[in-house]
Amino acid sequence: MEADTAIGRSLETLLNIPINSSKNPDYKVTELKSYRDKRGNRKNLFAQVPDWNISKFKSSAEILDNFGYPRGDDFKLYCTVSTLHSNSQTLILKMDNKINKVIENGEKNGVGDFIYWSLDMLHHRLLTKHNETFWIAADTKIIDGREHFQYKKAEHTKKPITSQFDILLEQGIITLDHLIKRKPNGSVVEKGPLFKIKPDAVGLLFPPSNIYNLI
Repeated sequence: MEADTAIGRSLETLLNIPINSSKNPDYKVTELKSYRDKRGNRKNLFAQVPDWNISKFKSSAEILDNFGYPRGDDFKLYCTVSTLHSNSQTLILKMDNKINKVIENGEKNGVGDFIYWSLDMLHHRLLTKHNETFWIAADTKIIDGREHFQYKKAEHTKKPITSQFDILLEQGIITLDHLIKRKPNGSVVEKGPLFKIKPDAVGLLFPPSNIYNLI
């Protein structure tokens, strides 16, 4: 399979790590992040719901109702949001250091600022998830219609620099993805929101790291 999660699940299976959706690191205190080296996708840092208590909207369903779109039989909001410019759904992130918050704003339907994350919350998630991380790159090849992986190198990072997280978010190097969908039964699910970083920018978020060749 060539889904984005396939390479990570394959590695977890090889290491006998149960697949789970925990906010904690994958193995003891260590997070494992694997990726296709040539695809150039942004790397997933962590998922974090907004602080609903202080937000205008109180659920992912409200976000979907205001900014979602039909796609085939589905009604969804799959999009990337950054601080640099509004996306096609009019969504943009804003940093407000005076109140220590990240704000999502949408001009569609005159909504304005609608959800908030405290920077303290985001810093805590970053430090908890990536206290120690191995970023494992793999080459892939299709053989007889099936994708095969060869894990080739690992970058070992520790202790992310939270002030760098703020800077990279302001520069649009760290972005947010919504993956919200309404099921046929009417229920709404979101696989995020996911905070992601550009593929070559991991080193900007951590002190100097070690790189190990696996082949």
